[in-house]
Amino acid sequence: MNWQLVPAARLADFVDEWTALHAAGPASPLLAADFVLPLLQHFGEGGELLAICRAGGPGGQPVAMAVLAPAGRARWQTFQPAQAPVGIWLQRPGLETAALGTALVRALPGFTLVLGLTQCDPELYPRPPDEGCAQTLDYILTARVSIRGEFAQYWEGRGKNLRGNLKKQRARLEREGIVPRLEVVRAPEAVAAAVADYGNMESTGWKAGSGTAVHADNAQGRFYRDMLEAFCARGAGSIYRYWFGQRLVASDLCIEGPDCIVVLKTAYDESVDRALSPTLLMREEETRQLFEEGRFARIEFYGKVMEWHLRWTDEVRTLYHLNTYRWPALRSWHRRLQARAAGNRLTEQQCI
Repeated sequence: MNWQLVPAARLADFVDEWTALHAAGPASPLLAADFVLPLLQHFGEGGELLAICRAGGPGGQPVAMAVLAPAGRARWQTFQPAQAPVGIWLQRPGLETAALGTALVRALPGFTLVLGLTQCDPELYPRPPDEGCAQTLDYILTARVSIRGEFAQYWEGRGKNLRGNLKKQRARLEREGIVPRLEVVRAPEAVAAAVADYGNMESTGWKAGSGTAVHADNAQGRFYRDMLEAFCARGAGSIYRYWFGQRLVASDLCIEGPDCIVVLKTAYDESVDRALSPTLLMREEETRQLFEEGRFARIEFYGKVMEWHLRWTDEVRTLYHLNTYRWPALRSWHRRLQARAAGNRLTEQQCI
């Protein structure tokens, strides 16, 4: 396996190859060039590398590509800003991820000892066994909704409490003369205003205090604007907006692939009466619409499973990290260190 390394800032020069390789695999929208290019532009620190594995030598077609970032002494990992739900790694189906990673370790600058493939989705590439130079670690549980059959059948399978609670909320809105409305923004020229509105909601909520809120003038806001404009320009982006009359109360930022829609971020107006759940009301109508349209096979959430996810679906899977080491003995030594550290933490908890 022959790996070529170039500065990741040159990804635009290789975008046709990236797009062809992306189309040859599961084609997750999270790994499309329209997602990765603005991710690098707004969150790259300049030291990232683009790694390209070619079949049959330097002139061959790419069989794997990745964006990598230094992660400390003798260690690299897939580029992983907080805005990316999965690590930036592409490969042709049928190839062994661990074998690709082991070969890449030896091609990286300096004397690299370990390469981390972060936040891997087993739907994109299967989880390899812990053997040889490869070791995997659980990351988080994540949820999805498969779109099969009629919405009524899906909704009947949800809990009575969820269905009953949302029905009561809709009855209250009707009594108070408030008309809820779902709007879907798809036009690229409307994205900037929709992202600004999203940021205004998030910036007045709890995320404002933690410094993680989207705002039209910060890096997050600029990333989501540029990325969603690119997706919407080719008919693969959508911003769901939920209104109580003339008041915007919730919004989802979404991107779309051939068979799935990914909900990247959700915000809601935290000043709404706590007895109302604008996000869940929006999601009910949004899900109904997606079932009726029949354009996708599933809705992906990707974030860590929360209580509300489990009310929406029972489809949960584990994302994982994959470390590939320079030698099998190094993996064994690292595993022993991890086991010892875990044992020490357990002993400390028992003493407390």
